[in-house]
Amino acid sequence: MIDDGAHPFVLRTSRLALRPARPGDVADLHAVLSDARAMRFWSSPPHVDIAQTADWLADTIAIPPGEGEDFVIERDERVIGKVGLYRFPEIGFILHPDYWRQGFAREALAAVIDRAFVVHRLPQIVADVDPDNVASLALLSGLGFIETGRAERTWCVGGRWCDSVYLALGKGDWGANRS
Repeated sequence: MIDDGAHPFVLRTSRLALRPARPGDVADLHAVLSDARAMRFWSSPPHVDIAQTADWLADTIAIPPGEGEDFVIERDERVIGKVGLYRFPEIGFILHPDYWRQGFAREALAAVIDRAFVVHRLPQIVADVDPDNVASLALLSGLGFIETGRAERTWCVGGRWCDSVYLALGKGDWGANRS
């Protein structure tokens, strides 16, 4: 954890910086949130204009500290996505497709999971994933998440009903999987 003066902290991995979002991130985040590929399994349709992203970003910035903790993901000083626990203990992440399949999501998730268990002392972290999102299911499974259940018609996104796979990662399981 590094204090950069402008923000409470920045989490650094070998290739990324994870920091709290700020209003100036709106254009980079709009590039992610307006991309149909990135938003295919998100809880809303792609953003149609930057005002929609600005509203989403304001909500993200306004998360009360005791309720959640979200970060933008920076690569080479450019915001390429977001990762975090919008509401404890549920984790979520999204990356611009230009950065898929390069290990960035795993790297960012590992840093946030470590922080959630060490700093926030969460006993477990949960995730809700569309069963068709094979890449995210594989990523979370590789990090030690275990399927805990399934449900049908849990999200209506753009008039289409989606199902859910529920996953959980316990603090003890994370420690065992870190080797």
